[in-house]
Amino acid sequence: MLPILITGANGFIGRRLLDDLSSRPHYEVTGCSLHDDLCPRADAYRFLQTDIRDICAVEKLFQEICPAVTIHTAALSATEYCETHRREADRLNIEATAILAACCRRYGSRLIHLSTDFVFDGTATHLYRENDEPQPVNYYGETKLKSERLAASLCPDHAIVRVEVVYGTPLPGQHGNIAQLVANRIRNNEEIFVVSDQLRTPTYVGDVSQGIERLIESPRRGIYHLCGKDEVSIADMAYRVADVLGEGHSLIRPQTTATLPDKTPRPLRTGMSIEKACRELGYRPLSLEEGLRRMFS
Repeated sequence: MLPILITGANGFIGRRLLDDLSSRPHYEVTGCSLHDDLCPRADAYRFLQTDIRDICAVEKLFQEICPAVTIHTAALSATEYCETHRREADRLNIEATAILAACCRRYGSRLIHLSTDFVFDGTATHLYRENDEPQPVNYYGETKLKSERLAASLCPDHAIVRVEVVYGTPLPGQHGNIAQLVANRIRNNEEIFVVSDQLRTPTYVGDVSQGIERLIESPRRGIYHLCGKDEVSIADMAYRVADVLGEGHSLIRPQTTATLPDKTPRPLRTGMSIEKACRELGYRPLSLEEGLRRMFS
């Protein structure tokens, strides 16, 4: 069996990977997180509470597990929080990545490192490709770009996976996502304010898991965009959630970036091309409507 380590295993993507990969008979999966297991399934996987910012703790983890593949999903991703808590963002997004990447090289583990569309500045007139020049406009994006470069320089056997606006059904205790937030507000007859001039390619969480499993089995290295196939505004995504739920649009309040109370810089258009992942990995994501229907079925 192939031993796999997943960091951030209590997070939204990390938990989906933990559940999906531990259901395969040919993987031996260990999840780790700063906190104890959010939703224990002791018969399916192993879970170790670990602070990946602690080099001694990570060394011990690798000595115990000897992972053939390490999937690094842990990150501080709240954009506004990163802007005002830069040292905290540095420790988790940059320094922990360097520790993991160095251990992966030392112990012969393939590193699959998750990143973000926010490494781009949003000024392109096309869907961003993997070889387009990154130019982040906020501190979260800066930390993730630095983490990408550290992962690549410290671990030769690496794949960097960029995702964006990942949606799906969260477990109790997990942070929600935009689709779940819109659904909750509509069901509670509450207004929801959504930005209308930021374009993204939303990603169903199951598609991220599907793409990463293909990278586990592939020797390919470098950067891959694993996201959805539909480029829409966040407001359009909210309308589609309402449509799938059979609800009207009256509670959805679109607003422009300039009118948002949060003034943290955000790129306007960061839709990413999946052409490379489709061609080289056989990646086949759901459409946005298919993903939302699966989420709310």
